[in-house]
Amino acid sequence: MRITRLAATFGAFAMAVSMAACASDDDSGSSGGGSSASGIVGKAQNDKKLVIGVKADQPGLGLQTGSTYTGFDIEIGKIIAKGLGVDESGITWKTTVSANREPYIQQGQVDMVVATYTINDDRKKVVNFGGPYFVAGQDLLVPTNSTITGPESLAGKKVCSVSGSTPAKRIQTDYKDAKLQQFDTYSKCVTALAGGQVDAVTTDDIILAGYAAQDQYAGKFKVVGKPFSKEPYGIGVKKDDSAGCNKINEILKTAATDGSYKKAWDDTLGKSGTAAPELDVAQLTNCS
Repeated sequence: MRITRLAATFGAFAMAVSMAACASDDDSGSSGGGSSASGIVGKAQNDKKLVIGVKADQPGLGLQTGSTYTGFDIEIGKIIAKGLGVDESGITWKTTVSANREPYIQQGQVDMVVATYTINDDRKKVVNFGGPYFVAGQDLLVPTNSTITGPESLAGKKVCSVSGSTPAKRIQTDYKDAKLQQFDTYSKCVTALAGGQVDAVTTDDIILAGYAAQDQYAGKFKVVGKPFSKEPYGIGVKKDDSAGCNKINEILKTAATDGSYKKAWDDTLGKSGTAAPELDVAQLTNCS
């Protein structure tokens, strides 16, 4: 009798363990549509929501008007979100500035950053980068009838840039015959260009294209199109999110061939008259 009761007890225990295991399997596979994936891939699958850090003060790239964000970086963010399975309505845009992009990613305040974010070795020590989705370069914004054809023709010309910026320093060191005028913002430089106080404005070509695309400057300015530096713009995610980084690169490869990348450009920076660049997928990062 004791042996029978003992066998029954063990049998009941085994059945309970088996049922618990089955319940656990069911929960991980189907309850609430959950996913075992982590990082931005897992969040996108589970929540159908993403927080994307962007600039709010760069025309044509990331510009906030009221509660609305517009620009090329915004469109790239939408492309990445869609590729991850998140509708535009599931995106929360969060304003970032250059100084807080890494902290925002590390602290989880944003899931990714798309904000004219140059990939460099120092930043790669603390965050991971998908991309680049665009390689910018220092260039010149000039009136449409200007005779300036590149940095080599700046001798004696008044060139405007922002105080303490890399573009301003490059003019000072490499093009000493130019007459450098410095302000605290590029918008002031563009206003000076419109008023004839300076002959050119210099910073990243994509930023210049954004200013040229503004309605009030339509047809008045052109980007020379002879960049003299390289600034690869990437999409920042957490350092350990290699799966998310790789997925971003997969989405960019698709965007390069399905027309969505070109459309993002044409709808924003293309209004400056600058043709859409080719997205060189051979240059996409090796995610760490």
